Amino acid sequence: MKQVSVIVSVMLAGLIPIFASCESNKPESPAVKTSAPVAVPATETALMAIAGSPGQAANDEGISQYKNGKMEAAIEGFQKAAKADPKSGEAQYNLGLSFDQMGKHAEAAAAFKQATALAPTNLIIKDSAIAKKHTS
Repeated sequence: MKQVSVIVSVMLAGLIPIFASCESNKPESPAVKTSAPVAVPATETALMAIAGSPGQAANDEGISQYKNGKMEAAIEGFQKAAKADPKSGEAQYNLGLSFDQMGKHAEAAAAFKQATALAPTNLIIKDSAIAKKHTS
């Protein structure tokens, strides 16, 4: 009988971390117009530059800053990427995402329009709900 109670105790102890991690999945509201970190919706992921693109390193840095919620630094990185590779729809799309996070909707709309023009066959850009929201 003692063995059964030990086994049950061990099993229950193993379930505690599972139940403790079952918190609400309610997303955090992003801060607006600040360089402080903000929560970035998972569905709006910044896009990687095409391998070998002249703006790849700057775009990668922008993505890192974007993921950390540092929108002003992300914008700087994406602007450098767009300058290094003016044909990068991904850099423009990423700018649009970052501007949107900061509440700069006119700039976001312009970036999303440019992204769509530069990469009309990129389905992620073409079908992006946030881009459509700014360009429709």
